[in-house]
This record gives sequence, structure tokens and C-alpha cells, in this order.
Amino acid sequence: MTTDTAPSGLLQLIWLASPALPIGGFSYSEGLEAAIEQGLVHSEASATDWVVDQLHLTQSRGDMAVMAQAIPAWQGMDTARLQALNDWVMATRESAEMRLQAEQMGRSLLDWLRNLQQASESQLQCCAQLPPTYPLAMALALSLAQAPIDHALQACAFGWAENMTQAALKAVPLGQSAGQRMLARLAREIPLAVQTATELQDEDRQAFSPMLAILSSRHETQYSRIFRS
Repeated sequence: MTTDTAPSGLLQLIWLASPALPIGGFSYSEGLEAAIEQGLVHSEASATDWVVDQLHLTQSRGDMAVMAQAIPAWQGMDTARLQALNDWVMATRESAEMRLQAEQMGRSLLDWLRNLQQASESQLQCCAQLPPTYPLAMALALSLAQAPIDHALQACAFGWAENMTQAALKAVPLGQSAGQRMLARLAREIPLAVQTATELQDEDRQAFSPMLAILSSRHETQYSRIFRS
């Protein structure tokens, strides 16, 4: 049986949270691989603490806060607001790797939306002018799901958590059971991170994680590596 009805909002969120989404998220460790090289992450406990800290200190206060503000901006086609948020994301990328990740994943997610014909012509035209970084492109995709913002951010955060957990499993390395324990801890932490993200105003957003920026810069010339960041 075939149907032309669009997936429900819940299915859209599950789809967007999937590591199988073809936007390249699995190829980035976001500094984790460099932290392992420097001996800062070396076990299940240290890997879990690292990713949880990253969730609260960078994701919730930065990209997730941007998405929380960009979702209604996309729904209202507030192009000036979208441009300002996109500019903020680009200005806060502290290394070449971070910038390339934001650009590449944004571009790939936009290609995915265009391929599935989910975005409107006006939205695509706005994207052509930006062009959108990953947080802005993901906010567009989440806005199309017509789901509550907190649900949308929880799905996005869990997708990020899965990619980071997989990076830890490969690079520490860890076993599958350790990965599931990591995800269980992250699942408990995500609601608080989402709450923080949705409550932040423009003047409260932050992108201050100097150790992460240093590790990202070191990773660019790291001799042996398996991830792009």
C-alpha cells in the first residue's frame, strides 16, 4: 500500500535524529579525538564526563540555543533574524575544523531537504542568500516537523549524543555496552540542556570553550586520526 501523506512530526524528528541521516555527522568527533590523543579522555567514565560537559557547556549554550530561536524565525520567515543567527554561528567557530563542519553539514542537510522537496521555494531562496550553517539548516528541518521546540531540540541533541558516543567507541576505544551506558547518562542530561537552550536570550548565548578550541586546532595537524574534527 502506498500513501502520499507526509510522516508525522514524531517520525520526522526520529528521522532527523538518526545517525543514518546523510549529512556527515559520523565523521566528526568535535575535539574528542584530540582529547584522547592528549590523554584527557581515556576511559568510559572520562569519555562520558567529556561529552556531558560538552552538551551543557557548548551545545546547550550555543548551537541548541540558536536552533531554539531559529525554528520560530523559519516558521515566520524572519530573514533578518535568520541572517543574524547564522552570522553569530560563523563568528563563534574558533578553528578551521569547526567552521568547515558547520558549513559542510549545513550544506549537506540543505541538499537533503531539497532532494526530498520538503522546504518551500521561499525557504530555499533564503538559504541561497545565507547560506545556512548546520544549526540554521537543522532548525529549518525541525521547523518543518511542526513539533514543540523542546521535543525538536531533544531529538537533535540525542542525534548529536549518538554521534559523539560512536566517536568514543571507535577512538578510546570502548565496547557497545559502555556506549549504551554513555547514552543512558546523556539521555538523563538532555532535558536540562534543552531547558537551558530554550531559556537563553541573545545576550546570554555563549561560545566560550577555550580548551575545546585548542584541541580542535591541535587536531588539524594530529599525526594519526580517523575523524575530520
